[in-house]
This record gives sequence, structure tokens and C-alpha cells, in this order.
Amino acid sequence: MPRIIPIRDLKDTAAISQMCSESSEPVFITKNGYGDMVIMSMKAYEEKMWLLDAYAKLEEAEEDIRSGRMVEAHSSLKALREKYGL
Repeated sequence: MPRIIPIRDLKDTAAISQMCSESSEPVFITKNGYGDMVIMSMKAYEEKMWLLDAYAKLEEAEEDIRSGRMVEAHSSLKALREKYGL
């Protein structure tokens, strides 16, 4: 469940830091009742960025398949073995 807090609560930085560390979800900050900012722990941010990168690479791979830019695994492995003398 998302945590939503008013901007005035940012004064207690230790509590905010602990709140972010305890959850893998972002904390939403409101100003005058409207969404204003989002904060999260460094660990959660790095995990989200890793996932975004993985999704982008998967999308690129799927596009390669749709476009026919691929090689059969057997022939690819055979070429690598010949190249490196394995």
C-alpha cells in the first residue's frame, strides 16, 4: 500500500529515512492536497532502475526477433567454438 504524507512531515528527516528504508515502495509527498514529489530509498531506486534496464533489453530482443535479426543457437555456438578453438 502506498504511503502518502504531507510535505510538512519532511521536517522529521530521520523518520522519513526510516520509512523509505522499511519499504521497497516509494513515499508520495503531497502539497496542498495534491501530489508533489516521490521519494524512495537508494536500494529501492537501484532495483527499479535495474528492472527498467532489463525490460528495455527484453523489448530490444523481442524487436530483433520480430525483425528477423537472429541466429540459430546451434550455428552460433559452432562459430564460437571454431573461433576460440574449443
